[in-house]
Amino acid sequence: MYRFLLTPRWWGINVFVLLAIPFCVFMGSWQLSRFEGRVQDHRAATEQAASDRHEAARPLAEMLPVDKSTSGRRVAASGRYGGQLLVPGRELDGKQGFYVLTLLRTDSGRTLPVVRGWLPGKADPAKAPAVPAGEVTVTGALQASETPGDNGVSAQGGLPAGQTAAISAASLVNLVPDKLYDAWVTLDKADAGMKAVPATAPAGTGLDLKAFQNLGYTGEWFVFAGFVVFMWFRLLRREVEFQRDAALGLVSQEQEDTSAPAATV
Repeated sequence: MYRFLLTPRWWGINVFVLLAIPFCVFMGSWQLSRFEGRVQDHRAATEQAASDRHEAARPLAEMLPVDKSTSGRRVAASGRYGGQLLVPGRELDGKQGFYVLTLLRTDSGRTLPVVRGWLPGKADPAKAPAVPAGEVTVTGALQASETPGDNGVSAQGGLPAGQTAAISAASLVNLVPDKLYDAWVTLDKADAGMKAVPATAPAGTGLDLKAFQNLGYTGEWFVFAGFVVFMWFRLLRREVEFQRDAALGLVSQEQEDTSAPAATV
């Protein structure tokens, strides 16, 4: 009854099944490992953020360039404040407001963007506290340059003079004549009545939509593997039933002639 399994048609079906199932399992396992990796990165970033708040600030130069291991770490830099910009459309504690971004000309000769704090409402230079004069030393969390359109960062153009949508060397290069660090700092303690802006997790370490897409793809690949097995057994059962009916004479010659090619070719 099962001799049909040796026909070319069933050889093709069996080879396909034997290749498809391991492939689906492999892809599902790979997507699951991607999700688990993101969970681990998120856990490590959370633990690092908690420890960073209590560790001693390191010199800025020692923590550059910014990567997953240095993002959010406390750094210190000295210099004199220069120009000031506003970053509109930033949310904090569920309220819309703006960052006050002040440029610190460091002793190295390069300029470091420093977020001195957050204020509610529309970006208004009159609301922003005056820039501190003289030599200052700032301490805060090191952050990577932002990418417009990612993580809620606006890609809006045509902003009024004195405003920028993203905090990055690429966005500020046309607004600031100084040589900029490809990084920025958010102060531990905000200046003059503003709220401190919390550090954000490094890119790729949060449980964002991409992480849950990996989890969804994991389920899809395992479902595909199960579907392949289900369809193989269903085809096998139909073939066995047809062969049994043919052996009992329950299939007419015409039906056998029309069904045989589908079952044996």
